[in-house]
Amino acid sequence: MQIQLKVNGRAITADVPPNTLLVQFLREHLRLTGTHQGCDTAQCGACTVIADGRSIKACNALAVQMQGADITTIEGLAAADGTLHPMQAAFKECHGLQCGFCTPGMVMSAVDLLAHNPRASEAEIREQLEGNICRCTGYQNIVHAVQTAQKALAA
Repeated sequence: MQIQLKVNGRAITADVPPNTLLVQFLREHLRLTGTHQGCDTAQCGACTVIADGRSIKACNALAVQMQGADITTIEGLAAADGTLHPMQAAFKECHGLQCGFCTPGMVMSAVDLLAHNPRASEAEIREQLEGNICRCTGYQNIVHAVQTAQKALAA
């Protein structure tokens, strides 16, 4: 099936089998490997991307369902000159990552949260991140990173 969509601001037209998952399309067809394929059951959140302004788990959506959508992956957050998005910078500054496998999904979920709730409380941050599993940290630095980005984005 032919699909047309935008990925990280770039218009894409592609032929894909109808059973191609969005995560597979991003990784294998577009070579955007920052979106990680973890559990394949929408439980871990490593594949989280922003689709039409809302975070979704790319392992739980077919590429053909994204017809006409505007998708942002972790690669699309940084500025063209390489300047990190405030959320990416905060994760780096606050040591909100260890192995890095979950980080793209955590960042994308947090970006979505603050886009819709810029004054999110710590409890709301933790609730938003419940759908993202990190096996390396105790989440404290991740929450701190989101709060740090929250302040930077409000400035």
